[in-house]
Parts: sequence; structure tokens; C-alpha cells
Amino acid sequence: MNRKLKNSELERKTVAEFKSSRKSPVVVVLDNIRSLNNIGSVFRTADAFLIEAIYLCGICAQPPHKDISKTALGATESVAWKYFKTTAEAVAELKERAYTVISVEQAEEAVMLNEFKIEPEKHYAIIFGNEVKGVGQEVVNQSDYVIEIPQSGTKHSLNIAVSAGIVLWDFYVNTVLKE
Repeated sequence: MNRKLKNSELERKTVAEFKSSRKSPVVVVLDNIRSLNNIGSVFRTADAFLIEAIYLCGICAQPPHKDISKTALGATESVAWKYFKTTAEAVAELKERAYTVISVEQAEEAVMLNEFKIEPEKHYAIIFGNEVKGVGQEVVNQSDYVIEIPQSGTKHSLNIAVSAGIVLWDFYVNTVLKE
């Protein structure tokens, strides 16, 4: 029988330990996410997978906010974040810093996530788009790659927090856990 672990057995990092830990070479860019619960969920996922930072763009709400905190469960204290008026500004900064910019979107010539070759020595900016409109076309145009999560059902649509969990897990496995 498997015994469920107690919280005290999980070897959780303190905020200071998190901040000094080696990070997955990824910045998450949120392109006009309207749901504060989705933003909070992405913070929590970014904490779980040791993401460098989250860039909040456009209409994204910013911490501190009770509805973000409700789902982030303290991750807004551990994960670095920055706000940009437009996603294009965030992308420009990341390109200046030599990040490979990737939009997660359904687009012509998109590379399926399972076929994308992650290079652990590179730094990536991964852009997730608005719940209804997705990643803006201007931002897709600025991207080095567009990756798509393979789906086989009738909707071909995932919640942004779910998409972030899938993609960030893949990058975590292929960078931090590969060492």
C-alpha cells in the first residue's frame, strides 16, 4: 500500500532557496490573459518547474491581487515577474537578451511539441495567449518558433493554465531533469 506523504515530508524549498536555485532556462510570457485564476495557476506551475520569470503583458492583472493569490498559493513571492504594457515590448527585451522566442499556438507550420528539439543550453521565452484570441498575430510574427500541443479530440482547445503545465513540464524534463 502506498502511504500518502505529509506536507512536512515534501522537502519544499523556502522562498530564499527557490530564488537561489538553478532555474529552468525559461521565461513565461502571458499575452493578455484575462482570468486571474489562470494567471495564479501559471505562477504555481512556474514555481513547481523552477521557471526563471513570468512576464505579464497587456490586460494581465499583476500581484498582489486576491484572485491571483487564491490559485498561486504563495508562488507570486517565489517566482520573479515583470509587467509590460505590450507583449511586443516583452518579446523585444527577450530577443535583446538572446532568448529563443516560442509562441504556443495553432498556426501554419507549427512544430508539434513532441517533435520540438529543446536545447538545454539555450534560453527560451514561451508565450501563452489570451483565452479566446490566443497569441496575437503580431507576436506570432515575432516568434522564432510556433509550437502546438498535439490534440486528438473535437475541441482542439486547452485552457491556458493546462497548456502551460504541459509545455513547461516538457521543458523542465529536457533541461533541469536532464542534468
